[in-house]
Amino acid sequence: MSAELLTVLFAMIGGAIRVSTPFLFVSLGECLTEKAGRINLGLEGTLVLGAMVAYMTSYETGSPWAGVAAAAAAGFLLGGLHGALCSLPKVNDVAVGIALMTFGTGVAFFFGKPYIQPAAPRLPGIPLADWTGSPALADALKVNPLFFVGIVLAFAMAWAFRNTRVGLVVRTTGDSAPAARAMGISVDGVRLLATAAGGALAGIGGSFLSLYYPGSWNEALSSGQGLMAVALVIFARWDPVRCFVAALLFGAAGAIGPALQSINITQGYYFFNAAPYILTLLIMVSSGRVRHAQHGMPGELSVSK
Repeated sequence: MSAELLTVLFAMIGGAIRVSTPFLFVSLGECLTEKAGRINLGLEGTLVLGAMVAYMTSYETGSPWAGVAAAAAAGFLLGGLHGALCSLPKVNDVAVGIALMTFGTGVAFFFGKPYIQPAAPRLPGIPLADWTGSPALADALKVNPLFFVGIVLAFAMAWAFRNTRVGLVVRTTGDSAPAARAMGISVDGVRLLATAAGGALAGIGGSFLSLYYPGSWNEALSSGQGLMAVALVIFARWDPVRCFVAALLFGAAGAIGPALQSINITQGYYFFNAAPYILTLLIMVSSGRVRHAQHGMPGELSVSK
């Protein structure tokens, strides 16, 4: 195998891991929210707000992990606001999500302007390939701990949905609100908590963007990853473990352009950078045509009625 091919391969693997991490957290948050029977299209705004809050907190405190915690808290509050508004009579969750996406993004842009230039402490990476003696390979395979946290969380959520009372309550609420009420479950309460927790996960995904990769705060940081997470959840058929696999797929698609650029192939660079968006479009189109694409969809989702 040629050295150039190896370089592209390892750049693709490292890039897929880095690019997939925000997708993983946002998709797990949306999966939890949709499992409870609610759609949150506002996670794009939550992602951006989480990125800004994380960067601001890391800069002010000197601790990037404090930034991650602050991003989770900001996401929890924005998700809780979404859940509270959607609990009101005759309120559409899709419309509220779009409004809060704009709100979260606007708040992040307003309060984040002083932090565009300053350099905040960044999250550390775990070196997995230092033993190879190749600086390029060691840099490509340096993995942030949040990636491993996301993997554990995906499997833990899948297990909890199948084997715990909390998982049963969430699934019942998402599949049939009348059945949940007959069991004495507070539908609005479960959906409020699920939406808030999903927002917290999206906030953590935003903290990865600003504190690790690309590792800075600016107003064009997200590039629509929060919205693409909705397509990712559909592609994963509302299964947390499949969300992890789908996030890696989206991450690999996003890593094609930089991997080719690492060996000085720049022809079609912007086209390859558009691969995640093309993949999102294909998934959304196919989900309406292929019957099995909606297998596993919670019955209470607005789009399924």
